[in-house]
Amino acid sequence: MAKKCCVLILAATIVALALRLPRLQQRPMHGDEAVHADKFGELLEDGVYTYDPYEYHGPTLNYLTLIPARLSSAEKLTEVSEFTLRIVPVFFGVSLVLLVLLIGRGLGSSAAVIAAVLTAISPAMVFYSRYYIQEMLLGSFTFGAIVFGYRYTQSRKIVWAVLAGMCMGLMHATKETCIIAYGSMFLAVLAMLLMQRQKGSIVNAVKWIRPSHFLAFLAAGAVASALFYSSFFSNPRGILDSVLTYTTYFDRAGNNTLHIHPWYYYLKMLLYSRFFDGPRWSEALIVLLALVGFVAAMTKKGISSTNIHLVRFLGFYTLILTVVYSLIPYKTPWCMLSFLHGMILLAGVGAVALVRLLPNVVPRLIILLLIFMSSVFLTWQAYQSNYKYYADSRNPYVYAHPTPEIFTVVRQVEEMARAHPDGYKMHIQVICPGKDYWPLPWYLRRFEYDTIDWWESVDNNLVSAPLIICSPEVEAALTNKLYALTPFEQRQMYMFLFDEPYYVWLRPKVKLLGFVRKDLWDRYYRGPDPDELIRESSKK
Repeated sequence: MAKKCCVLILAATIVALALRLPRLQQRPMHGDEAVHADKFGELLEDGVYTYDPYEYHGPTLNYLTLIPARLSSAEKLTEVSEFTLRIVPVFFGVSLVLLVLLIGRGLGSSAAVIAAVLTAISPAMVFYSRYYIQEMLLGSFTFGAIVFGYRYTQSRKIVWAVLAGMCMGLMHATKETCIIAYGSMFLAVLAMLLMQRQKGSIVNAVKWIRPSHFLAFLAAGAVASALFYSSFFSNPRGILDSVLTYTTYFDRAGNNTLHIHPWYYYLKMLLYSRFFDGPRWSEALIVLLALVGFVAAMTKKGISSTNIHLVRFLGFYTLILTVVYSLIPYKTPWCMLSFLHGMILLAGVGAVALVRLLPNVVPRLIILLLIFMSSVFLTWQAYQSNYKYYADSRNPYVYAHPTPEIFTVVRQVEEMARAHPDGYKMHIQVICPGKDYWPLPWYLRRFEYDTIDWWESVDNNLVSAPLIICSPEVEAALTNKLYALTPFEQRQMYMFLFDEPYYVWLRPKVKLLGFVRKDLWDRYYRGPDPDELIRESSKK
């Protein structure tokens, strides 16, 4: 690939970093992020990771987070920040831009540059590159498998087969949905070979692969996956569980009543979204250029500088992924990243093909101007979605997300702890049906683990804590416990923890109430007793 194009892709990498790195701690932790952080805490503090086939996905996210944690000298979860966690998906999000360098000749230099730029500025790609979940790792390993597989077809060097196999194994060790990508890759290769319309093309392709290289490919994938799922051979059962888990995920994809959306959910989100009086959001430029790229790949028009086999593979692969993810009833916005990245690669090809097919200079300049203006609009959206509407339900990529009022909860609880004699050992009770209290465990991680009760219902047999956080669904049962079931001589008054209207929004449609025992409330407003401060100081 030309040196100029390499420089432009590196420039796109800098843009990607500029959009992804700042203020990583600004957005409240999503419940999923907090759950993964809690799982990582076990690995960091106890050196133990056991794969759970029912939740949390694969282990790569946890193990790879050890790198920034160790670099920051963190030994406990309390020493880990949002930056430490989110820098991991940032790294892999940026790697999607850099990997284009290795596939530039296949896409064509100009198409590669455009694909790199669109990857850097796509609002969805930027937003979820700052999310501590598996999606960006899965996308990076998937693209790595495609890139290294393509490089193998050009050179037949075993090193590319090993790297491609390793990426396939890491895909499996990252998230169970990798099988959708596996199937799409396989079908895309078949479709691409069938389009050659040459007798025996599939058989010849199989014969072309050296058996020793194919075995190296399989071995690299198996070892990469087994290392992580077995917790580096300390838990061999994890390897078996990584296969048995699919019974759970097939059921979740087809029968789960949560996160059910119509087939057009992803496409509608990408083409046009607007909620209430919020901004207009659209990544239609990518979708439309990808469509042009797909047609160009099928017809061979306007793409003379590309590897037709690679581009057709990407076309079929992206189409199959898009169809499969659209047909699965269970949908969350970040799941679309796999086929969105495929669309971005095709969009680079489509942009070049569109310009080349136009008859003269004037329409070409108009198209280039439209692409430039649309790219500026994408960049503006990327900034708005990450730095203004980062936790706002008017942002289509904000999904079941905690509101900034979570910080009000943390501030109030910590202020009460400073007024309590036990400080961060103060007894707290959190009562939310269905364990719908995340990401509170992340934000209350400075408190002693065994001093917080995480309950799903009110327990009438246990003493009430001086500070209680609960959902409105259990308020009546809690009030009954505090004032009806508690003997009169033991009864204590509780005050509202939060200012009027006396609740905060954990997420849209999900409220939290807070109650603080009156003696602690009085102590908080009165301040600490000077004599007690002197006594505590003398003990030290």
